[in-house]
Amino acid sequence: MSAPPATGTRPVDPRLLRYARASRGFFVAIGAIAVAQTAVIVAFAWLLTRVITGAIDGMPVPALASTLAALAAVVALRAALVWAREAVAIRAAARVQSQLRAALVEAVGALGPEWLGSRNSAQLAVTAGRGLDALEAYFGRYLPQLVQTVVATPLILAVMWGQDWLSGLTVLLTLPLIPVFMVLIGLATRTVQQRQWLILQRLAARFADTVQGLSTLKVFGRHHRAAASIERVTDEYRRETMRVLRVSFLSGFALEFLASISVAIVAVSIGFRLIDGALTLAVGLFVLLLAPEAYLPLRQVGVQFHAAAEGVAATDDVFAVLDAARERSGPLTPVGKPRAGPEEGNLVLHAVRVRRGERAQLPAVSFAARPGTVTLVEGLSGAGKSSLFAALRGAAAFEGDAMLGDTDVRDLAPSDWLAWAGQRPGLLAGTIADNVALGDAAPDAATVRRALDLACGEGLDPALKLGVQGAGLSGGQAQQVAVARALYRHLRGRAPVIALDEPSSALDPGTEARLWRAVRRLADAGATVLLISHRVSAREIADQVVRLEPSEVFA
Repeated sequence: MSAPPATGTRPVDPRLLRYARASRGFFVAIGAIAVAQTAVIVAFAWLLTRVITGAIDGMPVPALASTLAALAAVVALRAALVWAREAVAIRAAARVQSQLRAALVEAVGALGPEWLGSRNSAQLAVTAGRGLDALEAYFGRYLPQLVQTVVATPLILAVMWGQDWLSGLTVLLTLPLIPVFMVLIGLATRTVQQRQWLILQRLAARFADTVQGLSTLKVFGRHHRAAASIERVTDEYRRETMRVLRVSFLSGFALEFLASISVAIVAVSIGFRLIDGALTLAVGLFVLLLAPEAYLPLRQVGVQFHAAAEGVAATDDVFAVLDAARERSGPLTPVGKPRAGPEEGNLVLHAVRVRRGERAQLPAVSFAARPGTVTLVEGLSGAGKSSLFAALRGAAAFEGDAMLGDTDVRDLAPSDWLAWAGQRPGLLAGTIADNVALGDAAPDAATVRRALDLACGEGLDPALKLGVQGAGLSGGQAQQVAVARALYRHLRGRAPVIALDEPSSALDPGTEARLWRAVRRLADAGATVLLISHRVSAREIADQVVRLEPSEVFA
C-alpha cells in the first residue's frame, strides 16, 4: 500500500534507533547489501546487453560463452544478495521485537500501577503481541526496500545519464510523480489504516472485558447481548480490513500504471533515436534495461508499506509509552539492573489524602506503623481503605507524606518494600508454586511451603497446575494462595511491610483464627503489618486501629 507511515512525515521514526539498538546495525548491513545489489543490477544489464548485441554482431562462441557464464554468476549473486537481505531483516526484526517488548515492560513498570490502571490492558497486550509481531514485515519488506530506494535510484539514474542524458532526463522528470502519487494516496488511506488498528484494539478490549465478567453477565441474562456486541465489532473490523485491502490494490494499480507509462516514454524515445541512428543499439538496450530498475525501488516502497502498516502503528503506540516513561523518570534503567532497596524503618503517613476522580478526595489519614506491629485499618465500605493501600503501592495518586524510614514511598518501587495481597487474588496460569513465588528468579520450595502453611493452605499442593486467572481453585483457596504470595515475599527478605486487604473474607471462622495467629507471629518476628478487615476478630491481634470515615471531601 502506498500510505505513508502513521507518523505522517517521516518514513523511519528516529525513536526506533533510540529504543532498539539492534536497528542501527540493521541499517548498516542493509545499506551495504543495497550497494551490492545496485552494482549487480547494473552488471546484469550490461552483460545482457553485451550478450544480445554480441550475438547479433557475430561474437565468437568462446567470448559469448564466457559472457553468458559471467551473466549466470551475476544472476546467482543477485539471488544470494536477496537471501542475505531477508536473513538480515528477519534476524533484526526478532531482536528489535525483543528489545521493544523488554523496554515496554520496563516502561510500564516505571510508569507504575496508577498509570497502568488508567489504560486498557487488553489494548497494551495487542500492541506488545500482535502489533510488534508485525515488525517482521516492517523490517523484512518495507525498510529494506526503503534503503534500496535511497541507494539504488540515484546510482542507476547516474549510470543512465552517463550513457544517454536524454533518457536520464526523462527518468529524472517522471520519477517525482511516483512519490507525489504516494503522498496523495497515503493522505486518503492513512485514516482507514488507523481506524482499522483502533477497531482491532477495541475488539480485544471488548472481548477481554466480556470474558472477565462472563459469570455476572450470565446471572443477569446479558451474555447474549455481550456476544452480539463482540460480533458487531468483529464485523466492523472485517469491513475496515476489506476497505484497507481495496485501497491497497487500487493504489498498487495506480503506481504500476504510472511506472509503466514512464518506462514506455523512455522506450519510445530510445526507439525513435535508434531508427534515426542517433543512438547505438548497445547504449539504447542498456539504458532500456535499466529504466524499469530506476522506478522499481520507489514503486515497491509504496507497495510494501501496506504489509508494514500494522507494525508501524504498533511502534507508534509503544514509542508513546516509552516517551511517557522517559519524561517521568529519565532514561530507562537497563533490564535486570538491580535497584537499591529501601532502608527499613517506621512507615509514617501524615495527612495522606487519596484523590478519587477529578474532584473527589478521601479524608486525610495519619498514622505510624512500626516494625513488629499490626495496624488494623477499619471503616465502612467507601471509606477509602483499599484506596489507601492502592496509594501505597503506587496505583493511586495522593497528597501528603508517606515515609518509610527517611525515604518517600513515591520514590521507591512498590516491589522493593511492600508485600501486598488484595481482595482479588490475581492468580496466573501455572503451578501454585509459580504463583506464590511470583517475581522470584530463584524460588525456594521450602519457603513456598512455609508461606502456604502460614496462609492456612496446608492442603494445597504447590505442584498443582492452575488455569487462566487461577482456574482450578475455590474462592477461599485462591485467597490463600494470594496471601501466601505476599508472605513469601516478606519471608524472602524482599519486603519489610506486609499489606493484607480482607485476607479472611472467604475463610471460615476457624481458618480465620489460624490466619490471624500466623499474621501475629510474623509481626512479632519483625514485620510491619497493615491489615484491612471487617471482621471484629482482627482487633485481637492489632496493636493499633485506624478508623476511616466514609464521607468525602470535594475540592
